[in-house]
Amino acid sequence: MKENYVVCHCEQVRYGDIEDALHMHEHFDDVLAAFESVQQVTHCSTGCGGCHDKVLAVISELLDGN
Repeated sequence: MKENYVVCHCEQVRYGDIEDALHMHEHFDDVLAAFESVQQVTHCSTGCGGCHDKVLAVISELLDGN
């Protein structure tokens, strides 16, 4: 199941956690602004930073509605 996929291993942030964090705000047009918001809520990409691109890809996918 996609929502259980671990995107950030350092902070154990799952796909569904990122989706939930995005839904806490009304609307994002900018992936980087969404990333900052998601990072504040989930603390993803604050450990080793290796998941940065994965997190951005998940946010882009969710914002595109895929």
